[in-house]
Amino acid sequence: MAAIITSKFRIHNAQSFKEGFSESAATNMYLGIGRPQAWTNDNSPDTPKDAVAEEYYYWDDMLALKRVQSSDVSHAVPRRNWTSGKYYDIYRHDYNGSTAGVNIDTGGSTTPATLFDANFFVVTDEYNVYKCLDNRGTTNNVVASTVKPTGSSTSPITTADGYVWKYMYTISPADVIKFVSTDFIPVKTLGSNPGSTDAYYDQWLVESAAVDGSINSVLVTSGGTGYTSAPSVNINGDGTGATATATIDIGSGAVTAITITNAGTGYTYASVGISGGGGASAAATAMITPKGGHGSDPVEELGGFYIMMNVRLEYDDGSGDFPVDNDYRRIMLVRDPYNYGTTTVSTASTVKATKELTVSGVTGTFTQDETITGGTSGAVGRITTVDGSTIRYIQLRTDNTTGASFSLTETITGGSSGATGTVATKTNPEVQPDSGDVIYVENRRPINRADDQIEDIKIIVEM
Repeated sequence: MAAIITSKFRIHNAQSFKEGFSESAATNMYLGIGRPQAWTNDNSPDTPKDAVAEEYYYWDDMLALKRVQSSDVSHAVPRRNWTSGKYYDIYRHDYNGSTAGVNIDTGGSTTPATLFDANFFVVTDEYNVYKCLDNRGTTNNVVASTVKPTGSSTSPITTADGYVWKYMYTISPADVIKFVSTDFIPVKTLGSNPGSTDAYYDQWLVESAAVDGSINSVLVTSGGTGYTSAPSVNINGDGTGATATATIDIGSGAVTAITITNAGTGYTYASVGISGGGGASAAATAMITPKGGHGSDPVEELGGFYIMMNVRLEYDDGSGDFPVDNDYRRIMLVRDPYNYGTTTVSTASTVKATKELTVSGVTGTFTQDETITGGTSGAVGRITTVDGSTIRYIQLRTDNTTGASFSLTETITGGSSGATGTVATKTNPEVQPDSGDVIYVENRRPINRADDQIEDIKIIVEM
């Protein structure tokens, strides 16, 4: 038995994941930071492990979590910057591992396994996104792109180098800041009019003008020989209205281009007949649009099966939930964690994951990252933050091997400082440890925080 998971399945999964953030019974996804303690080699973080035990351990050194809002999530596609001198694939409906594409650097032949393995769209330095419909010059040979596409016309745009481009959308300034990275750009499908003043209004015009089953380009696969005048072109298939004209090179007697004069509508397949003109053997292939037509659904057309999440950590987010005086080495996504001591899913914007002690009668100075030990309980913790008489701490399985908790009125002692103090109060975290599901883990080199610092954390998930 032979089977495949299609690209549409991947896009469906991405859409379902994204929709989960805005549904009436929404998924409550949190970005968590943790691991203030050093790796064995801080320049080479440990590789995360996917095991039941590891999920518990990830919670042991969690510092804080911030909820991912629906506005923090976008479909994304690989970023392919338009660059003069590169060769871009044309949009083809029939890339399948044997249909010819083009090497982006050399112009040599390739065979993309699917449409989304082809380099058929670009983003320019104005953050305009275009789909390539034709990459052949006047002699029907693949040429390098040397003229940057510009404009937002709903009709195909022809540049002087022989390329034909389809404008798709322009990334808004706000989304450039939030969702553009070195390797990815955001993509969305509007589906409704955002208003003429909206940054995506030009995209809406493209979506509205899209024609399902139109034929916007015809690729000459063989120029034939002996043509002394332009032959007739007939497009036959299950749609209606498509017409085209041929251009020949008198010197070689070959057909060099076929130009669409009416794109027609309703085609899911089509054949191109070339007759007359005194020659023979010219052949061509009509390119069928994706469902809905070019520009009708950018997420599906460009392969938006990546999801980008961008969470901004601002200063001491949550009035101190996020510490600004320590570093962290792990980023996590946690789905539906509970409020502490309950089975109620947390909905707060930020939640603190560390425990706290207030101590009295302190002698010496407790220091960040040192261990503290309870004189009566034998509990061991690791300090994450010291603020006056308040100590925030985590308890690691490697430190606190007995699983003990600190007791009120006992004396605690700093492992490296030798400082001591009496436990006056204990405060639980705001989130229940080990609740929800840890669905993403990324180990990093140390990331330092400061009280005047903002961090944009971008996570890309491929479905």
